[in-house]
Amino acid sequence: MGDPMRELPVAEDQAVSRAARAWRLARARPRSLPLAMLLAGMLLAACASAPSATRPEKKATGGSDPTTATTASTATSTSTSTSTTTTTLPGKRVPAGPPADQRHLVLIRTIGGHISPKSVDASDTGFVFAQNMMYTHTVTVYDSAGDLVKTIPDTVDMALFGYRGHPGVTHGAPVEAAFTPDSRYVYVSNYSMYGVGMGPEGNDDCTPESAQAAGDTNSYVYRIDTKTLKIDQVIEVGLVPKFLAVTPNDKYLLVSNWCSYNLSVVDIATGKQVAELPMGPYPRGIAISPDSATAYVAIMGSDIIQKVDLDNLTLGGSFPVGSNPRHLVIDPTGRYLYVSLNAPGEVVKVDIATQRVVATRQTGDQCRSLAISTDGTALYVVNYLSDTVTMLRASDLGILQTVPTGVRPIGITYDAMTGDVWVAVYTGQILVFATR
Repeated sequence: MGDPMRELPVAEDQAVSRAARAWRLARARPRSLPLAMLLAGMLLAACASAPSATRPEKKATGGSDPTTATTASTATSTSTSTSTTTTTLPGKRVPAGPPADQRHLVLIRTIGGHISPKSVDASDTGFVFAQNMMYTHTVTVYDSAGDLVKTIPDTVDMALFGYRGHPGVTHGAPVEAAFTPDSRYVYVSNYSMYGVGMGPEGNDDCTPESAQAAGDTNSYVYRIDTKTLKIDQVIEVGLVPKFLAVTPNDKYLLVSNWCSYNLSVVDIATGKQVAELPMGPYPRGIAISPDSATAYVAIMGSDIIQKVDLDNLTLGGSFPVGSNPRHLVIDPTGRYLYVSLNAPGEVVKVDIATQRVVATRQTGDQCRSLAISTDGTALYVVNYLSDTVTMLRASDLGILQTVPTGVRPIGITYDAMTGDVWVAVYTGQILVFATR
């Protein structure tokens, strides 16, 4: 197993920092936006890193973490909250009780074991999936109480899914996940693939040209059936896919390809890519309007959000939000977009109608992933180098709470079944916070 502290996100930060500087220089010149983005990416150099070996797995277990605490109270319980739920928004389950922005985070469980979670995602039907990056080669599935349900290896026989030329076992490297609207399936992106006919391990510091020169090959998205908890579909996308999202109408899967500088659009009915849309240097976070008409993509090597017209599968313009936009969430009404800005460590609120930033709040050093409560009143953001999670009031981005997490929090999700907030700590833990 490789060292979990050999962080790929550090390389991500270095790459986007260089891209952002090049981006600002390119924007100062009288060029069209797509050309400027391409020139910015061309300035980057590629570097290589070797894949890590795996080791036998240990079962995840619950327990307390002496390095973490909450600002509200000390948690001693080892089981999750059990409040009933009601549905008060179309298609959204909202936990019963006070609004989310009137609650506090309380640590109730720390999950360990052989994990290196890059992200966590709640199905809102009783499951939470943790994507354990390339050092572990697994997806671990938990119930809402935090108990391990199953460990899913990222190994596949490509021929069984219609891809020839890759005999034997092929490994992936899970990054992020996205559920279908009914949570029947979950899609998982793989940073790189390892096996016969696959290129070398991808690298965050890349351009499409440098990746091609290094011999990198396209990666794949896995679909996991949430009833059988088995991989049942494999879909080819681009170079180093990172974030992915499913449209609310269950028509398209969108995948941001970091080194391809583009967005894959996959038709869910056929499981095939139907479009590739140019994005510029380092597309990452994706949010989709409730009516499935528009997608918003964070271009992390710039200061913009790129719009995508999902009716015509064309680019729909862009707007600035601040440097290094990384993760996006949209409020339940579709009126506001919330963006984490990695470099300045800020969260911004954007009025979608005017495409203007209406509020800004600094939360910590390198804020990464965001989550929003299903009632739309509270936001949760992990601050990667501050080793904290911050809870914000969505209306004005007022800070409600800042809680220690341990070293390198990177992923976060809100479980609508319980109102709990799950935090992926890249150095080997998952923290479960009740909202009380």
